[in-house]
Amino acid sequence: MPTSPTLAADQPPTAVPGTGRGRRADLIVVIVAVALAVWVTSGLWRDPNQRAITVNSSDQALFEWLLAFGGHAVTHGENPLFTHLLNVPDGVNLAVNTSITVYAVVFAPLTYLIGPPATFLVIITLNLAATALAWYWLLSRHLVGSRLAAGVGALFVAFSPGMVAHANAHLNWTAGWLVPLLVAAVFALRRPGRWWRGGLVLGVLVAVAFSIAAEGLFFTALAIAVFLGVWAVHPARRAQARAALPDFLRGLAVTALVAGVLLAYPLWLHFAGPQRFHGTGFDPVIHSEDIAAFGAYPGRSLAGAAGLDTSLAPNPTEENSFFGLPLLLLTVACFGLLWRRASPGRRATLTALGVTAVVFAVLSWGPLAQWNGRRTGQLLPFGVLDNLPVVNAALPSRLALVVAPVIGVLLAYTVDRLRARPPGRTAASMWAVGFAAALLPLLPTPLLTSVRPPVPEFVTAGTWRQYVSPGGVLTPIPLTLDVTPDGQRWQAYALAHRQGEFRLPAGFFLGPGGPDGRGRIGPPPRTFDTLMDQAGRTGLVPIVTEGSIRLSRADLRYWGVEAVVLPDEVHGAKYDLDEDALRRTATALLGEPRRVDDVWLWTFPAG
Repeated sequence: MPTSPTLAADQPPTAVPGTGRGRRADLIVVIVAVALAVWVTSGLWRDPNQRAITVNSSDQALFEWLLAFGGHAVTHGENPLFTHLLNVPDGVNLAVNTSITVYAVVFAPLTYLIGPPATFLVIITLNLAATALAWYWLLSRHLVGSRLAAGVGALFVAFSPGMVAHANAHLNWTAGWLVPLLVAAVFALRRPGRWWRGGLVLGVLVAVAFSIAAEGLFFTALAIAVFLGVWAVHPARRAQARAALPDFLRGLAVTALVAGVLLAYPLWLHFAGPQRFHGTGFDPVIHSEDIAAFGAYPGRSLAGAAGLDTSLAPNPTEENSFFGLPLLLLTVACFGLLWRRASPGRRATLTALGVTAVVFAVLSWGPLAQWNGRRTGQLLPFGVLDNLPVVNAALPSRLALVVAPVIGVLLAYTVDRLRARPPGRTAASMWAVGFAAALLPLLPTPLLTSVRPPVPEFVTAGTWRQYVSPGGVLTPIPLTLDVTPDGQRWQAYALAHRQGEFRLPAGFFLGPGGPDGRGRIGPPPRTFDTLMDQAGRTGLVPIVTEGSIRLSRADLRYWGVEAVVLPDEVHGAKYDLDEDALRRTATALLGEPRRVDDVWLWTFPAG
């Protein structure tokens, strides 16, 4: 029995995998996928240690830290899902953050060899290429007979606007290679007598996906559920679905058992552990997809380079739809062509694909409708679902990412059908022009990158160990947050180069303390970090009183800080910072610093 319901009644002719022509096609897709992945990330390859993704250097620093910490935790017998290296004294629950534990462990040798920034670049490049190859495998081996059709569909999915946007530092969302593996494993549960092995494989895949991209796993599970629900109730598939149901349910039971065992501790930490929270604290109204964005063009594309991009996304990493009007029209045309001469079984598949795309597109619009930047006030389905557990931790705009694979599958089906039953010359030319007009403007351009300040010699030379006791607390100023990620970059360097551990008072993480019990980025602010942030952003020294001096020193005692460090150049992920104002403010609060290597240093006795 085939592994996918799309093959049940009208399976297309499949090319023989072992033929020379098939192997050449496979090799071409591999080369194109790798070339496009390197092209998109080419700005970082110029100097992985000194360059950062311009629009999201804070997330890049976070993932570099996660890679360094994960490898350090495994090699030193520490808990990879909870750490006291950040947010002293409370620590950070990494199970409710994007901990990418599997990546951190698998790539630990590479992290120790070439450093966290270079390992980050290797993974994000491999993610893009592997996503194309995984979808190519699913399409060419299970869904279509033409390798060209499979290549078109796979390359579109892997380098769709949403994937390229999330290549701006998101190691979790660019791991799209997990999706076709999960899809294939779910459909394989239908095979008679294979439910035990299929459930075991799917359970392991679920555990891996949870550790890399839990939100993506949730969306994938929802999409598969919608697809299978619609497909199973279709009259043409109802009997087949009923016959497969017992083995399918047995397989899901094995999946739940295997995944439950592997994820028991992470799930407990996530829902009941210390430093947990409910909901991310991100406003779903802001982080929802503008309806007009589906017909707009993304920034990092040929169309964007020609000035046809828009500002409809909440930020450049969230261009989750942005397919362009020509592709939407082409998709409708593809659906019509496929539907017109489809068998009842294929129509069940097309119906399920169409419903899945529409459901997730509408949900991505968030709780309130927005058109071309203007909110209409119309309540949408997500507004009803937003208060449900787990759903309240998802950003609705990312639900649009489900639409891209649906479009990719429809494109592959269409190319496959056109090759199997070639139309007349005029019709063939029209289809060729339609594909070119829809896809060429979406060809990706390289991510924007810029130079970021190097890790100070004070850290790289290990000088910090002369002023901080083992496991003691050091803080840069301003304190480490998403907008000022220096501290985690320094800590990642120290961990990856086996210098030992120092702890940080704050950090870039999601933790408790937000409104209504929701999460927030970093710890709640205190006097010292508030004054330093004000000085760095405004370039003005705030009014310093005896009270603010007393409270600032009390903050340092609360954190147990032994060293306060100001480099010559502070990296602001969202805005420039004034180092002179920072030094004068810190001097007013803490006294005169000393110059050590390439930093200004204030020290305090341990304890």
